[in-house]
Amino acid sequence: MEIGEVIRRYRKEKNMTQEEMAKRLGVTAPAVNKWERGKGQPDISLLAPIARLLGITLETLLSYNEQLSNEEIANIIKEIDNKFETENYNDVFQYVSGIIKQYPNCYQLIWQIAIIADARHLFFAGKGIEDKELYEKQILEWYQQVMESDNASIQREAAGSLFGYYIRKEDYKEAERYLQYFSEEGAERKRKQAVLYSKTNHIKEAYKAYEEILFSEYQMLNLVMNSLYMLSMQEDNISLAGKWIEKKSGLAALFDMGRYHTGSCKLELAVYNKDVLETLAIVKMLLDSMGSMVDYTKSFMYSHMEFKDLSPSFYPKIRESLLEYFNDKETFGYMEGNSLWENLIKV
Repeated sequence: MEIGEVIRRYRKEKNMTQEEMAKRLGVTAPAVNKWERGKGQPDISLLAPIARLLGITLETLLSYNEQLSNEEIANIIKEIDNKFETENYNDVFQYVSGIIKQYPNCYQLIWQIAIIADARHLFFAGKGIEDKELYEKQILEWYQQVMESDNASIQREAAGSLFGYYIRKEDYKEAERYLQYFSEEGAERKRKQAVLYSKTNHIKEAYKAYEEILFSEYQMLNLVMNSLYMLSMQEDNISLAGKWIEKKSGLAALFDMGRYHTGSCKLELAVYNKDVLETLAIVKMLLDSMGSMVDYTKSFMYSHMEFKDLSPSFYPKIRESLLEYFNDKETFGYMEGNSLWENLIKV
């Protein structure tokens, strides 16, 4: 964090305007504005007066203790966690407060400390903790402090923590404010929105939101498993490829996708292996179970979702496309001469 950002943050904490700060320091308001926007820096003779005015040390002003490496943060968090295990909560809280003062601009560290302090506070349900409300207020301030980070990822983590905090406090309006930090299309935002729906007695909306997440996650997991299958085939690891196909089939069954989807994923491997009996069984199943392609629309898992009605020509067109594919000599040449196959794929 640059010096201008430090000045801006602590000036706001003092509820001081740029004009008020400028007047106290004997400079112009535009000068303060330039500092905070990184367009200029205060004269060295003003550093001590600025630090005193903001109630911070010169080290904090100059961000000497700005950032820590991930390893350093991990070591500090480990030490804090051990202290919470073995020492009095009140004493440890004072200890971590001192660490945050030492590293006021290391938002990753502050967020992780706030998470631990909050979790311990909830775990003990406030038992043996003095000034419970005071600690809660301080934890809230730490979360809010992290929201000042320029790092979108850290800011989003803090937003998630604040969402959870206000949900616990049953302040749903305030919790909703933090949804804006999550992608509208992302599963995490949808899940949080579903939580809000359930907490505010919008039960149908909550069901629908959760079901949409399930449906979307199936699509993603199916794509990932298919990619893993393709990687296995690329390495000629047929045994591993077969395992991924079984997982894909099981995934379709788990998410109530219907018989067609649980079996269709097995066809490619059967073709690769030129397995005549397996190919016959799978293709017959596909042609017989085309009507199950949208069985998920009948599943209780998606009963609050709305699906478009299929046109009368949908299944005939699918059957026509499948038969055209199955008659491809290059792909299914190994099936030639098999009377069962010839009858099965007759156009």
